[in-house]
Amino acid sequence: MTQYENRLLDDIAKLMTSAAGAAQGVRTEVETLIRAQAERMVADLDLVPREEFDAMKDLAVAARTEAEGLKARLEAVEARLAALEAGSGNS
Repeated sequence: MTQYENRLLDDIAKLMTSAAGAAQGVRTEVETLIRAQAERMVADLDLVPREEFDAMKDLAVAARTEAEGLKARLEAVEARLAALEAGSGNS
């Protein structure tokens, strides 16, 4: 009877090992399908790659900095012009 029980336990162990291997295979297949579906959805959304976003962000920051500098220069020129006009109006 002990030999029969050992053989039965061996068979159950082999069955469990096979089931675990099959479950791992199914898991891998499901992960692959989900990943492919997610990649397809992202491609359909037409999202911008991170590198392009960062490059455009840097350009926007540079443009804003330049615009602020030009605004300050314009204000200085307008102030000088106003001072010149006020000085010539007194004569």
